[in-house]
Amino acid sequence: MKRLFAPLGFLSIAFTLCAQQPAQSPKGEPTNAAAAEAAAQKAAKEAVVEEKYSAWVNTQTPEAQAWEKVLQQNLGGFYLPLHKQDKVSGKSNAWDFVADVPGLPRVLLIGDSVSRGYTQAVRAALAGKMNVHRAPENCGPTANGVKKIEVWLGDGKWDVIHFNFGIHDRSTPLADYQQRLEQLVERMSKTGAKLIWASTTPIPDDLPKNQRASSIIERNTRAMEVMMKAGVTSDDLFGAISPHLADLQNPNDVHFNGKGYEFLGAEVAKSLQAALK
Repeated sequence: MKRLFAPLGFLSIAFTLCAQQPAQSPKGEPTNAAAAEAAAQKAAKEAVVEEKYSAWVNTQTPEAQAWEKVLQQNLGGFYLPLHKQDKVSGKSNAWDFVADVPGLPRVLLIGDSVSRGYTQAVRAALAGKMNVHRAPENCGPTANGVKKIEVWLGDGKWDVIHFNFGIHDRSTPLADYQQRLEQLVERMSKTGAKLIWASTTPIPDDLPKNQRASSIIERNTRAMEVMMKAGVTSDDLFGAISPHLADLQNPNDVHFNGKGYEFLGAEVAKSLQAALK
């Protein structure tokens, strides 16, 4: 009987210990539950922003509402939520609706996120002098420009168009880049606006991303050939900011800090003013 009591006692103790332990969820369930909860919270926040944004749009003029519709159709999944959040927070951004001041020249800025970054600095520098608009998206590569140029030009008359394509074309074959630039210059020239091409700002080497600093020099050189042939004025942003990259460009990034965008905005403003003298 002694041999029987010992195992039964052990089993009793083991059963008691197990009963005291909390039940374990299946492996992976807590993570899935947390992810689902996070997704639900995100969706709820987005719904609130959407409701406030829609209410804000309804308070705008018909012209401003029409512009917001254009943005909704073109800004895309990354920039549109940021724009909506700005509007419900009362913040200004590069895609603000511009109500033209009668009698002032109308300017259109076309470019990627670097152009987006200096847009507000250009507006500040030219306040009361020019109506500074920008294309309703991150314009990206020349391929997107060929596809979307009619949307960007809209129906208004432009006095100056300041444009750049380059960073998003760093892997585009040079022949294709040149051909698309020529096509874009030809279309923009038909508006009767003064055209200003901005050289693409420097980028760092990043071999894991197949990003080479020399690719921008190559494309600036090819673009300059196109502009000289077409008689398009150049705004050498590459040359202007190159001596100041250590202070003005974010580390290991194609983008710039606040002072960098102020610097670029001032350079762009000077080229716009020179174009209309």
